[in-house]
Amino acid sequence: MPMQPNSRISIGAPVRRRKPSLTPMIDVVFLLLVFFMLTARFGLDNVIPLKSATGGGGGYSGAPRLVSVGPDQLLINGIAVSAVDLPGEVRALMPNNDALVIVRPIGGANLQDIVEVFDTLSAAGINRIVLAE
Repeated sequence: MPMQPNSRISIGAPVRRRKPSLTPMIDVVFLLLVFFMLTARFGLDNVIPLKSATGGGGGYSGAPRLVSVGPDQLLINGIAVSAVDLPGEVRALMPNNDALVIVRPIGGANLQDIVEVFDTLSAAGINRIVLAE
């Protein structure tokens, strides 16, 4: 049968495109959320105990023990000292092992400098440390 010039070719019913499902994407987002919640750290692992200098309590006795922490310097009562000699110099000023040591930042000291001083003093057994402004 010859084709008619104006006849239409029938392909069938038009195919409807499927809309993408959002369920797999929501599952992946939920799994990522759970993963990051479980791997996040919510605790305070490395806490530096600080006591308030205005808390009253016992008096200050003995020689002054003021450790000033600068970006490139350490001073004990205004005298420069190296980080290695810091515990020995502070111990020489302490009347007993429970004496108070005051640490204060000066001249733009950053937090890491202060933490290093705290760690150095704590490693030497000096535990009563107060951070002052």
